[in-house]
Amino acid sequence: MDHTLQVSAFFFNAKTDYLPYYKQFAFSLGDDAYAIDILKAIKAENDNFAYPEENLLFKINDLVVTGKERIGTIVERLGTQLQIDPVLSYRSNHCLVINDDDFIQRFALLEPYATEEDKAYYESHYTLHYASESSKFNHHYIGDAILLLAHRMIANGSEYKKEILEAIGDENDGLFACEYENNLFDAQDHTATIEALFAMYETGTPNRLLQKISEKLSKEAVASHRADSLQGRTVAYYQGHTSSPKAEEIFHTVEQAGGSVVRFSREKRLCGRSLLGRNNNLAYLKAATTLLDALDSGAEVLVVANEEDLAFYNKHYAAIQKRIGREIPLALLDIEAFSALADKESAA
Repeated sequence: MDHTLQVSAFFFNAKTDYLPYYKQFAFSLGDDAYAIDILKAIKAENDNFAYPEENLLFKINDLVVTGKERIGTIVERLGTQLQIDPVLSYRSNHCLVINDDDFIQRFALLEPYATEEDKAYYESHYTLHYASESSKFNHHYIGDAILLLAHRMIANGSEYKKEILEAIGDENDGLFACEYENNLFDAQDHTATIEALFAMYETGTPNRLLQKISEKLSKEAVASHRADSLQGRTVAYYQGHTSSPKAEEIFHTVEQAGGSVVRFSREKRLCGRSLLGRNNNLAYLKAATTLLDALDSGAEVLVVANEEDLAFYNKHYAAIQKRIGREIPLALLDIEAFSALADKESAA
């Protein structure tokens, strides 16, 4: 089956352009074509378009692809309106071609303790390095790939465990800036590995850094951000990584209660809660970004699936707003309060 794709493609040349811009294209590709064929079609129409010939990575609708993904699968998940971007736009040299010097620079942190096999393992995670959600919020973050390598080296019995942990333990840009989540089209979950690294700090290293970080825990009073009605109001649903209840159930309930539904891009992203006490500055930034995404998408009420996420938002609301330098006038509800309010209004 052929699909007519409407494509918005990122253009930028560091030698000639001050700012990036997008150009629009339309062409047809079959189910069995590949993501790289999108780039070839753009190149055929505009020779100024550029993409890497080796280590090809780019984004389609904010998800990282390698070029080997089937068009049929892409259309099934993302539709036919596609936006093409470099894997990291701020590192673009020429369209999708990026400066990837940082990848090898990160390896230098562990190179004194690494074998050739370790290096090969690290290089195999090139894609994961550039698909990190944490890098969106901290451009100096050392990357998920080097953390996976650190865990592997220690798990394999490296005699340099202490040195490895110290090398990746920068408070601002290292392990403590990681809330594991990636943007791969074919997602990979390494949460357990990252949590294992945190456990190594807690049990096997001097705790000066952990003590320093724990002293930064917020002492703020709990804020009150409640809604007393859904009638005529726009409601968004923050799921995070919680799978239940289903969004469709929430949205149906909203409409029955006389409200309207709004979607936002970060509704299934992590909100920074796990960073609290490790890197509060980054925790508040991620939370603010998530809440503002809902607000700027038109939400007046935000239903929060996970009670711990809601408690995090409420307790630290003042710090979250201060971090972003902007008020965030959202009413927050947990599932129970939302359901009770919806039942009351549906019965009225």
